[in-house]
Amino acid sequence: MPESLNHRVEACYQQAEAFFNRRFPRPEVSFKLRGQKAGVAHLTENLLRFNPKLYTENREHFLKQTVAHEVAHLIAHQMFGGRIQPHGEEWQLIMRGVYELPPDRCHTYDVGRRKVTRFVYLCQCPSSSEFPFSAQRHSLVAKGRRYYCRRCRATLVFSGEQRVE
Repeated sequence: MPESLNHRVEACYQQAEAFFNRRFPRPEVSFKLRGQKAGVAHLTENLLRFNPKLYTENREHFLKQTVAHEVAHLIAHQMFGGRIQPHGEEWQLIMRGVYELPPDRCHTYDVGRRKVTRFVYLCQCPSSSEFPFSAQRHSLVAKGRRYYCRRCRATLVFSGEQRVE
């Protein structure tokens, strides 16, 4: 885990403590997040997870905005309880008031979609509709799960064709 990320988390907590004049328990911080999300706050576990790839590619903005964004979720939860909206007034108050940052809900980092394999399934409709299945759904079929066409109600059958998209 990069030391700069830990320093930024700590700095965000110190800012919140000075603003609200109270202590907050420090979260566990993990660098094990993949996919399109830059960060995730697990409220009840007091856990922050960050995406190492997006951190590396967007370091300056990530440290400033994304870390504060996720810390603000934990602070809002601890200040106002579990019934608040994830990006509601309370969270926005912390982003604007404590961190003086825009309360952006989503990042704009390039997530570069990875190539995926699709498994083509067919039904018995006269128009012979194709159904591209993910690898996960294809493996469920191999384990006995059945999927049906909504029009002809026939069981979808693997055509043997795979496509990389």
